[in-house]
Amino acid sequence: MQKRALVSVSDKTGVVEFARQLVEAGWEVLSTGGTLNALSGAGLPVTPVADVTGFPEILDGRVKTLHPNIHGGILARRDEGHLAELERHQIAPIDLVCVNLYPFRETVESGAAFDDVIENIDIGGPAMIRAAAKNHAGVLVLVDPADYPLALQAEVSPEERRRLAAKAFGHTAAYDAAITRYLNGDQPGFPAQVTLELSRVGDLRYGENPHQPASVYRVGNERGPVLDAQVLSGKPMSFNNYADTDAAWALVQEFSEPACVAVKHANPCGVAVGESARAAWERARDADTLSVYGGIVALNRPLDLDAAQAMRGTFLEVVIAPEVSEEALDWLRARKPDLRVLRAAQDRSGRLEYRPLVGGLLAQQRDNRVWDDICAEVVTKRQPTEQEWQDLGFAWRVTKHARSNNVVLARGGVTVGVGAGAVSRIWAAERAVQNAGEAARGAVLASEAFFPYDDVVRLAASAGVTAVLQPGGAKRDPENVAAANELGLSMVFTGSRHFRH
Repeated sequence: MQKRALVSVSDKTGVVEFARQLVEAGWEVLSTGGTLNALSGAGLPVTPVADVTGFPEILDGRVKTLHPNIHGGILARRDEGHLAELERHQIAPIDLVCVNLYPFRETVESGAAFDDVIENIDIGGPAMIRAAAKNHAGVLVLVDPADYPLALQAEVSPEERRRLAAKAFGHTAAYDAAITRYLNGDQPGFPAQVTLELSRVGDLRYGENPHQPASVYRVGNERGPVLDAQVLSGKPMSFNNYADTDAAWALVQEFSEPACVAVKHANPCGVAVGESARAAWERARDADTLSVYGGIVALNRPLDLDAAQAMRGTFLEVVIAPEVSEEALDWLRARKPDLRVLRAAQDRSGRLEYRPLVGGLLAQQRDNRVWDDICAEVVTKRQPTEQEWQDLGFAWRVTKHARSNNVVLARGGVTVGVGAGAVSRIWAAERAVQNAGEAARGAVLASEAFFPYDDVVRLAASAGVTAVLQPGGAKRDPENVAAANELGLSMVFTGSRHFRH
């Protein structure tokens, strides 16, 4: 009996050559719509699906393959009972289904109107794919042009058929997830069910440690500045490189003036603003020359030759910037061939972020609150000076992105001490003051969460800090304010906590 293939694809990559090879191998090819036109236009003998169903396409093409003559031919088991039933109804088996779906995601990305997007929800395609995948023991299902050569093999193993079936169900599941995400839109709250469409971007050498296999995935059709960054030079990105670079890029975007962020193990170790990319880098580097070694650096200005040359003598893992000049790139390639140099991509990430749990996920809205949205309230007798206000805003931006508990000391648009990831607030403050040393004198202090006691205020004053910023909201707020007044400090409440775990 002649084998039959149903070929109907939106992505027509390689489909004409594939159909030609099927015909040359003795297959009968069935097709519909644009694929039918493409194949017949190439001179290939093709049977319209309407000839098989005995019914024309209706409802502007919404119904064309939803028919027993199609689905019976796909779903019939290759056993005596089902084949006999097909023969009674004069239905011929279909041995191969090559289908991929209407360009729903592409239509959404194009900014098309709602009605146009809805018209690009495929119905018959997923039905055929799922039917073929269910019956993969007897029907080969292809959703990816890369798999077309398999159909031309003399035999396809049961294991390979099962792999293709899993790929097909993944294809339709991701498609449905994209539709669900679109229809949910930006509705407030969290849906009762969330299907994450994850597509593998690539494999990594390993995870956080060499014994952990790892890959990087994309959520739906979202784009991320680091996920989609172009690696212009250096070694491939590692698991830790991705995590740290993402943290560095998020923080550097808080600043409108030229800024540089150095990150080590997801925490900022040196942050500075300056008149140029080079000046910002040099100030961030000098803020903690010990920790910046082997770190990740993000710039919010183009990386030019001047800034690149200033990085001579400092070992770094990654440098990311919105643009990289050819002169800077050539210089870095010649002198730091292992350094990963990234050009950041446009950020089109969604409003939610996810954290893994064993057996589940946490989901939350991103912390997109900016300094201009903060209702800062001076709660002490002493008002901050103009310079202190600038430094408090700078320090707040850093403390928002450091891991909790954290305390940040800053002066003149540069961090002078960072204590992050501590299990108590006073330990974070002690670490920040210790790192700052004499640079703490005249600095400001910011904390991402309130002070449970006045010990941080007293430590800050003893180190020479002149102004303190914190959310407020603790039971002992009056004691903290009283301590600040006693010691001559300014204290500002933001009313906005920014834990980061």
